[in-house]
Amino acid sequence: MASPSPLQHFSLKPKRANLYYMTLVAVLCTLCYLVGIWQHSTGTTAITADISTSDSSCPPITRNTTIHLDFEAHHRAEDLPLPPAAARVAHLPPCDAKLSEYTPCQDVTRSLKFDRERLVYRERHCPEKGELLKCRIPAPHGYKVPFRWPESRDSVWYANVPHKELTVEKKKQNWVQYEGDRFRFPGGGTMFPRGADAYIDEIGKLINLRDGSVRTAIDTGCGVASWGAYLLSRDILPMSFAPRDTHEAQVQFALERGVPALIGILASQRLPYPSRAFDMAHCSRCLIPWGQYDGLYLIEVDRVLRPGGYWILSGPPINWEKHWKGWDRTAEDLKAEQTMIENVAKSLCWKKLKQKDDLAVWQKPTNHVHCKVNRKVFKKPSFCQAEDPDKAWYTAMEDCLTPLPGVNNIKEIAGGELAKWPERLTSVPPRISSGSVTGITAEMFRDNTELWKKRVAYYKTLDYQLAEPGRYRNLLDMNAYLGGFAAALVQDPVWVMNIVPVEAEVNTLGVIYERGLIGTYQNWCEAMSTYPRTYDFIHSDSVFSLYKDRCEVEDILLEMDRILRPEGSIIFRDDVDVLVKVKSIMDAMQYDATIVDHENGPRHREKILLAAKQYWTAPAPSQDQGESQTDS
Repeated sequence: MASPSPLQHFSLKPKRANLYYMTLVAVLCTLCYLVGIWQHSTGTTAITADISTSDSSCPPITRNTTIHLDFEAHHRAEDLPLPPAAARVAHLPPCDAKLSEYTPCQDVTRSLKFDRERLVYRERHCPEKGELLKCRIPAPHGYKVPFRWPESRDSVWYANVPHKELTVEKKKQNWVQYEGDRFRFPGGGTMFPRGADAYIDEIGKLINLRDGSVRTAIDTGCGVASWGAYLLSRDILPMSFAPRDTHEAQVQFALERGVPALIGILASQRLPYPSRAFDMAHCSRCLIPWGQYDGLYLIEVDRVLRPGGYWILSGPPINWEKHWKGWDRTAEDLKAEQTMIENVAKSLCWKKLKQKDDLAVWQKPTNHVHCKVNRKVFKKPSFCQAEDPDKAWYTAMEDCLTPLPGVNNIKEIAGGELAKWPERLTSVPPRISSGSVTGITAEMFRDNTELWKKRVAYYKTLDYQLAEPGRYRNLLDMNAYLGGFAAALVQDPVWVMNIVPVEAEVNTLGVIYERGLIGTYQNWCEAMSTYPRTYDFIHSDSVFSLYKDRCEVEDILLEMDRILRPEGSIIFRDDVDVLVKVKSIMDAMQYDATIVDHENGPRHREKILLAAKQYWTAPAPSQDQGESQTDS
């Protein structure tokens, strides 16, 4: 017979035994409690002395003390002993105040080493690796957060762009006016004395700017970009460029106003845009010698114009009969210049639509069926042979005509017809539907568009400033792929400069333009062709994985810091190991940085790093120039 379990055995004992056990336990507990009170009342001093001698950092134990629970971390990074010098991340201190407008690849001193013929010296010439600055570019003393759009179109803080040269040089043209602590931009220009709006209205009488067929525009020699600034209200997205030259701070003014712009020039290299990118190109007294060098610069404009796109010219030599005396040139000289331009345009198979008063408009053909036939008449330019028309990073211009994609009949649009804006944004781009972009299908494009809607919605829960309409204006996407990030923000009062890195596996910048968005090529081992503090927000998707072993992480981060405005933000998306390294450098650069989970949860190796730039400026001129001023 099995023996009873302990529990069974316990349950069979008499009730009186249970009472004895309970009484005994109660007595023992009472004795322990009394001994504890006696020990505490007689031993406090000895215990306190023992603790204080063993560890002077701990507070003494005293009676009748209110205990406050403290959940703050007391082992902060700044309290820890510094690691050996070889293991430390560099502090990356502020640069000298005189570098507050430093543009590494358009440095004036370096440019003097290069050929002045055809203005080669004004093109990109970047510092060698050993010349790269290892410091942070300061904002000028007194820098203020720019005005919000649309007020920024008309007003800029003087402290942010402290240059009055244009108020003197262009006083009669009404480009810019200085008033107290700010600049005003009345919308004037050399060829539009009644203002940019009235000037655009005149263009609108010659070509249709209202039906959505014209969405992207390039302004060559843009000045302060008033033409582009006023196009934006008509749902036309401009890309303005001008060189860094004697007209100081043109592009800087444009970006400070919230208008898309880059430092650039037509000289010896292709513009950093794909073929068939822009619906309209514009030159208002931009001083480019269109007829010289066998029409090389008009040939480049032809490359970047889409089939059926427009070229608009105002200023010399247009309407020379009326203006030649004021232009301080002979009538014969101006007439010869116009004849030369007309001949080059004909050789490119452009059709002159109309010339009215100070405006002339030409249109590029929709295909090259007729143009191939008339090469018997126009021997030059011949069609380019086997050259990638979209290759445009340090690529020399060629005096040959970029051939359009083939067509089956005379009425077909080369490369495929674009949908009108705004349908163009989400319609499958012709480059994808035709299969000319390797490895990207229509389904992938649609999925990518939906994916970025989800991701941007998540971003807005992480960065309240991105979610706040009007807080940001100028945005930069460092690795744009199909432009999904920009497309998801199209209803916000922002514009996005979409970058396709030259190291990307697939060149997708043409797709971005076919969507009605803008962008440029860039190698992130080099500086961007822009002034410091020109973007409010930067998006970096897998950039550091792409550039692994190509260049130093800290050099890319310093360039991002250079072009980001004080109190601007960055969102990094990358592998967690990459982001941990990036965060350590951002901490050294005095950013507020936090790593958070992927939008689909913590199980993904891909994470998101949020980084906010603090407000700090160069010291006041009277202070020690070796110090920086930090304000909160």
